[in-house]
Amino acid sequence: MFKKILVANRSEVATRVIRACKELGIRTIAIYSEADVNSLHVKKADEAYMIHGDAVKAYLNYYKIVDIAKRVGADAIHPGYGFLSERADFAEYCRGKGIEFIGPSVEHLKMFGSKLESKKLMRELGVPVAEGSGRPVINLEEAKDFAQKITYPVMIKASHGGGGRGLRVARDEEELIKQFTTAVAEAEAAFGKGEVFIEKYIEEPRHIEIQIIADKYGNVVHLGERDCSMQRRHQKVLEIAPSPVLTKRQREKLGNICAKVAGEIGYYGVGTWEFLMDRYGKFYFMEVNPRLQVEHTITEEVTGIDIVQEQIRIAAGMNLSFSQKNINIYGFAMQFRINAENVARDFVPSPGTITAYYSPGGIGVRIDGVVYKGYKIPPYYDSMIAKLIVRGRNWDEVIRRSRRTLDDFVIRGVPTTIPFFKKILSDPEFIHGKFDTSFIDRKIKEFAFVKEPDPEIIALALSAAIATHHGL
Repeated sequence: MFKKILVANRSEVATRVIRACKELGIRTIAIYSEADVNSLHVKKADEAYMIHGDAVKAYLNYYKIVDIAKRVGADAIHPGYGFLSERADFAEYCRGKGIEFIGPSVEHLKMFGSKLESKKLMRELGVPVAEGSGRPVINLEEAKDFAQKITYPVMIKASHGGGGRGLRVARDEEELIKQFTTAVAEAEAAFGKGEVFIEKYIEEPRHIEIQIIADKYGNVVHLGERDCSMQRRHQKVLEIAPSPVLTKRQREKLGNICAKVAGEIGYYGVGTWEFLMDRYGKFYFMEVNPRLQVEHTITEEVTGIDIVQEQIRIAAGMNLSFSQKNINIYGFAMQFRINAENVARDFVPSPGTITAYYSPGGIGVRIDGVVYKGYKIPPYYDSMIAKLIVRGRNWDEVIRRSRRTLDDFVIRGVPTTIPFFKKILSDPEFIHGKFDTSFIDRKIKEFAFVKEPDPEIIALALSAAIATHHGL
């Protein structure tokens, strides 16, 4: 087992990895930018080292990161998610310097770095894939030709990266003309490559993903599915495990397909196979994320397996500590991405200082977060400040517990998405599990209408009124 791990990330995911390391008896090293001097991950690690310069580039400078790891005697580097987590060149550089990269092989990072290459491979291995161009389209005219061939509606998708960036839907040629240039520009800005491809758009889909864990000796297990259909502009905001609409038979069939494919290609580490499920229950492969997912927490809650610890064990050359027959799904879990965003102003990020913070608790409640009273949220990073994870024995209980927990969760000083989630949990369609990836966008005006005045503002107004009344 490793003796010391450097966590090449920040904020919530860094503290998550640090907790896993501490339970395994492994010392931890944090890195941080000048903007993250007061971040909790810096305080939680055994050692911490600042990387000067740009706030974002600090976490992308892998030459400096590996140099720190070598200097302080780290055995391995955990990349978390985002930043360098899917960079094959980073993994190769780490291993070339004698430091283990906690993740899959360089070959698989390269393979899954391209959506087109991964779709081609999955198609060859018998996994269902939606019709598409099969390669980047050269220009708008070629995009039109492919769209006519597979018929509208179609998606214009970035060949590299994800998170909904570089993705546009066109229902006719007029929309294709409007959206094509935008999609190319977004892909270029987000991923450094403006390559896009055309794919058949699946109407009213559910976004279903399968969690895979595999060791270096051919042992592969799936941990069931997560339903990530609750999205805003193709970005996940609320995830559920297991899906409230999949049957046990569907879960086992899809999970076994993914585990079989992972075994055939010699994949090791953790990975997520992502699919769209149409209204008829047919699945279409989207992509593989060869890393830890933001939403891994809900799978942990319904299986009892610490995915991060297992990821570290595998990187250290250990066998999986369980087999498929040991996996049982218990109840339901939901993860709410608590973002510092002004919902009423089109979810604009709202960095600032936390003036009050009271986290919820009780049975089945977990907080993976990094903020506290007095913490100043930097404006340079993703707006997520906490993940609220709630578990229940059944669907009804997880909804009721989530409502209570969101009522108990108090964050003041900045607007957050907490009121937004409260509205979703009161929606009759959501309560009955009747939602797809368009659900939030269809009801956004209803969910984004927030009329919850800040208690601090009310208190200040009352104080001013009292002072005026008494002539103070």
